[in-house]
Amino acid sequence: MNLELKSKTAVVTGASIGIGRAIAKGLALEGVRVVAVARRAELLAELEQEVRAGGGAPIVPHVQDLVEDGAAEKLATTAIAALGSVDILVNNAGGSRPLPIDAPDRAWEEAIALNFTSYRKVAHALLPQMIERRWGRIINITGKSEPEGLNAAFAAKAAVHAWAKGLSREIGKYGITVNCIPPGRIMSEQIRRNYPEDYRKQFAEEEIPVGYWGEPEDLAALAVFLASPRARYITGTVIPVDGGLRRYQF
Repeated sequence: MNLELKSKTAVVTGASIGIGRAIAKGLALEGVRVVAVARRAELLAELEQEVRAGGGAPIVPHVQDLVEDGAAEKLATTAIAALGSVDILVNNAGGSRPLPIDAPDRAWEEAIALNFTSYRKVAHALLPQMIERRWGRIINITGKSEPEGLNAAFAAKAAVHAWAKGLSREIGKYGITVNCIPPGRIMSEQIRRNYPEDYRKQFAEEEIPVGYWGEPEDLAALAVFLASPRARYITGTVIPVDGGLRRYQF
C-alpha cells in the first residue's frame, strides 16, 4: 500500500531509543522529513546516519528537554524553521513514575508535566499552522489502562486519552486527526535491564496471547499508518498494541 506520505513532515519526541526511534525511522523510510527530538545527541546522530544509509528522508536531530520553561514554543519554532511546516506530531517522550501513597506533590507534578502537559503544549503549539493548512496528524503514545499499583504516569496517560478525545472533536473539521496508542510489553533497553529473560518468557507464556513481547517496530507500523492520508477517517481512538495483553473488551 502506498501510504502517500512522501513530502510530509513530522516531529517525533522521545526519538532516540525504543518506540520513538522506530516511529521516526519508519516515517523517514516512507519519505517523511522528521525532526527527531530527544535529550541524547549521540543516539539521534546514530539514527540520522542509519536512516540516511537506508535511503530515507532526512532526519533533523534536535536535543531538548520538553519540560523546561517555553519548551513547546521553542520546539515548534525550531521544527517549522527546519521543515517549513509540520504535518505530523508524534508525542512519545515520557516515563513510568511509580509512587508511594505518601509521595510529595512535586513528584506528581513532575510526572504529569512529562507525561501529559508536554504532550498538550507541543500539540497546541503546532496546531495553528495545521489548522491554517487544513491537514494534520497527532499521535500520542500513552499507556495501559489496567494499573497494578499507584503510578503517576498511568494517571497522566489517562488524562492524555481524555484530552485527545475532546480535541479530536474540535479539530476534525480541519482535516486533523488525533489518536492514542497504548503500548503493551514492548522491548526496550529499560525492559532488558529491568526484566530478566526467564521472567519475560514466563510472562509471555502466561499473560500475552500471542506468546511473545513486542518490538518497537510492531507499534511503529500502526503509528506510521495513522500518520498517513490513508487513515483520514480514524480519529479520537485509543488503539492498544499489546499482543492481546489487555483483558477489557473495549
